[in-house]
Amino acid sequence: METAPEPATDTAAETGYAKINVALHVRARRDDGYHALESLFVFAEHGDGVQGVATDDGAIDLTIDGPFAAGLDAGADNLVMRAARRLQGWIGEQRGAAIRLTKCLPVASGIGGGSADAAATLRLLVRLWDVRIAPEELAALALDIGSDVPACIASVTQMVAGRGETLARHAVEGLEGMPILLVNPGVAVSTARIFAGWDRVDRGPLNAGSIAALRDEGRNDLQPAALAAAPVIGDVLSMLREQPGASIVRMSGSGATCFALFDDPAMLGAAARALATERPDWWIMETRIRSA
Repeated sequence: METAPEPATDTAAETGYAKINVALHVRARRDDGYHALESLFVFAEHGDGVQGVATDDGAIDLTIDGPFAAGLDAGADNLVMRAARRLQGWIGEQRGAAIRLTKCLPVASGIGGGSADAAATLRLLVRLWDVRIAPEELAALALDIGSDVPACIASVTQMVAGRGETLARHAVEGLEGMPILLVNPGVAVSTARIFAGWDRVDRGPLNAGSIAALRDEGRNDLQPAALAAAPVIGDVLSMLREQPGASIVRMSGSGATCFALFDDPAMLGAAARALATERPDWWIMETRIRSA
């Protein structure tokens, strides 16, 4: 059954919500070179901004601004451009768009910034171009762009398996709306290098039945390789664990962004101020886990 997009307009805006892997279990390396994962994805209420204006000349123009704009190129390899071109090719029409990406999330930081931006671009252009596309077709198109892009389309709490093609909405009592603190020490790490550094030990499946299970049994199997590549990640984790009220403390994705969950937003605020005072060079974002 096809989705029924909102009526087309001349302009639109979307958010590329920051993605957080509350736990990430690597189970195997597949024959196709990808890794078989089990992960609980959640999304922050904040992220990058994507705005667009529809055009009829077939051109896709991208401009980038924001605090992390310098880390990106607006050329054909940018995931926003790839998403726009992929959807343009799917509809088979010369619809165009002028897109502005406001980059608020650090680049190559393990919180899905590029994938979230690509997904936001797809959502934006589906509206701008009045595209009628079935959810499964949009998911397949998104997977061609990147493994995390399908999950970022809905940007809701999901269990993700395989290389990112198996998605299931997954509610964990008390998790959505929970305050979360994101911290990045200002280093970019290579996703390919971190996956290559995985020790190939299958430490078992992911139990995402409760917050307690995620805390006590969950893990990020890429964390050891990331610590070897960027030891400062260990400093971030240590400082987060020292903060009163911090619950789950872990690295997200392939790093270097780490997170801490809090029950009390006041404690989160106090932790953010403490870290900002001690490490003013680190990127810190106070937010909540996005609800559906």
